[in-house]
Amino acid sequence: MSENKMIKIFDTTLRDGEQSPGASMNIEEKIRIAHQLERLNVDAIEAGFPIASDGDFEAVKKIAQTIKGPQIAGLCRANDKDIDRAWEALKYARERGRIHTFIATSDIHMKYKLQMDEDQVLATAVKAIERAKKYTDNIEFSAEDASRTRLPFLARVVEAVIGAGATTVNIPDTVGYTVPSEFFEIIAYLRNNVPNIDKATISVHCHNDLGLAVANSLAAVQAGAGQVECTINGIGERAGNCSLEELVMTMRTRNDVLPYDTRVVTEHIYPTSRMLSTITGIQVQPNKAIVGANAFSHEAGIHQHGVIMEKSTYEIMTPESIGLNQNKLVLGKHSGRHAFKQRLEELGYDLKKEDLDKAFVRFKTLADQKKEIFDEDLDAIIADEIIRVPEKYKLMQMNVSSGSFAAPTATIEMEIDGKVKKGAVIGAGPVDATFKAIKKLTGSKANLLAFNVGGITGGTDAQGECTVRLEEGGREVLGQGAHPDIIVASAKAYINALNRLASTIERNRVRI
Repeated sequence: MSENKMIKIFDTTLRDGEQSPGASMNIEEKIRIAHQLERLNVDAIEAGFPIASDGDFEAVKKIAQTIKGPQIAGLCRANDKDIDRAWEALKYARERGRIHTFIATSDIHMKYKLQMDEDQVLATAVKAIERAKKYTDNIEFSAEDASRTRLPFLARVVEAVIGAGATTVNIPDTVGYTVPSEFFEIIAYLRNNVPNIDKATISVHCHNDLGLAVANSLAAVQAGAGQVECTINGIGERAGNCSLEELVMTMRTRNDVLPYDTRVVTEHIYPTSRMLSTITGIQVQPNKAIVGANAFSHEAGIHQHGVIMEKSTYEIMTPESIGLNQNKLVLGKHSGRHAFKQRLEELGYDLKKEDLDKAFVRFKTLADQKKEIFDEDLDAIIADEIIRVPEKYKLMQMNVSSGSFAAPTATIEMEIDGKVKKGAVIGAGPVDATFKAIKKLTGSKANLLAFNVGGITGGTDAQGECTVRLEEGGREVLGQGAHPDIIVASAKAYINALNRLASTIERNRVRI
């Protein structure tokens, strides 16, 4: 058995991560990510902010009901209403349900945001813990903006909340302001100046505004922190949070100087990263550590020669250690249903029979068009065929003509509420013409906020993957589409966004 200290991993992808611009997820998508985090074997999942909306409440509730391994946390402000609402959703997780309450402690936050003095903040924090204690002993307290809080007052607050019953105290670098040496000293100060600090786990929550979230978190662990709060792909407010994959793989790879372990099953890191990107439409940069497309790529001749002779010359970890399948040709047109199903399960997809059948048909069609089928292609199939909202609008067929001597024209045939409609529109380019034709047929008044396109894999036969962001009436939605023809992929993404928008509007209408 390892004598290394075990560090708890608290994943907040579904709460802080979802606060990234454009990263909103519906309940079904949150549950899929939660199941994948369960496979990853994180210690705790922060499922949301129950008081924020009915959707957030339902997501936390359903995750608390279905996830069996990790603890399930819900964030709440330090007031009775927030805490009561949080436990109403978390109670289904029983002893694994964690109330996570917070209040700011820095001078700037107390003066301008809270308009409270030290004694008022301290009393509010203690009262919140006492309220949470009526429901559970699994309580986490966060001193918001702790890294800019005067240390004597921070120590007073930490001592008081532990005395009131908090079992985890979180020291956030809320605005990504601190640096590793300073953050080390903050944690060390608390360990040396809070008499009851041994009664609680010290947690840290670092933001990446200066690109130091992982470094600061590691410094805190070295100073005595026992839990790190992080997100998949490092998503989160502003520049994001501490990246789970970077933190975990740093401790695993440099265990010689960082004698710490986690319970994370690292082979699920890459599939989890891909799933999150597929659901949110937020792709990681190619040079992103651990999960970026270039992380295990070698172009320089010297590097290529070294890797051919011995991989460890230029690779400090193996692709397999994060779940990156090195078998380039994963599946092909001769592959059977069992192999297809097994690979989807390895990627974290657990499909019903009818969904599996539908995905398999699409897989076979794509396999006839492409020589090689990659994991990314399978992700796109699932996103495009299975993870759907109700289809008010459906693409039947389309034809686009374009060239240097002809006006780009899109002819689109769609099924709208069960009726077939057809129309043709001229545009500035083939995609513009396609979007205008769809908008004309549907009568949509949505505004196009963003359009992104890329090849899922290398090669001229790669599937095109498109994301479209639309806005109407203050509501923003993300649509996704994939197809070997990039114009068709664009149309599917636009229609997917319109369906999501229609579904959102209908849900709100029913709720009202």
